[in-house]
Amino acid sequence: MKLLHVDSSINGITSNSRKLSQTIVTEWLNTHPDTQVDYLDLADETPNHLSRHALGFRLPPSNATLSQEQKQENQVSETLVSQFLEADVIVVGVPLYNFSIPSQLKAWIDRLAQAGRTFRYTESGPVGLAGDKTIIVALTRGGVYSNSEAGQAMEHQESYLKTIFGFFGVTDIRIVRAEGTDLGPESRAKAIEQAIMAIGEVVALPLAVEKDIATA
Repeated sequence: MKLLHVDSSINGITSNSRKLSQTIVTEWLNTHPDTQVDYLDLADETPNHLSRHALGFRLPPSNATLSQEQKQENQVSETLVSQFLEADVIVVGVPLYNFSIPSQLKAWIDRLAQAGRTFRYTESGPVGLAGDKTIIVALTRGGVYSNSEAGQAMEHQESYLKTIFGFFGVTDIRIVRAEGTDLGPESRAKAIEQAIMAIGEVVALPLAVEKDIATA
């Protein structure tokens, strides 16, 4: 079994999402000791954001008009999408930045969204091609968004990730949330404690079972 561990916070060792994602991986290895882990730190290894040069993978492979820069960017995309597709389990640490995900994480996801690799178009609409995976997402938020309609309307972190990974065909998406981490020391400690307690339940689920374990 292969696990891909992805972090996206720019806050280094002080990051709550990094602590939670590492806890998930550690707990996973305790119950699945034969798992091979690959690590990707998007704060240190951010792929270039999509541009006219970074769209090379959307052109036919035999297209002779690809520039050298396009070929280089295409190789980055190929490396990232292959790494994603080879993983059985993906653990992603995601802080909430300005009501959404870090741009570094968005840049990674844009490289994964490749027709013919993670999804395909059909006469009846797009079909995901990566449905054989389990994705565990560790979400951290300074405020509390999940317990009100107004809050849910403001966050584009969890909603976006469920949408895009679902578009890739993934149905086993497991969510751990730590909310209110910027509302004072007590709120932060409680949020992290509840999230860590939820991790054991999330990891214990059999593969390919959709479950949302939320902590407030």
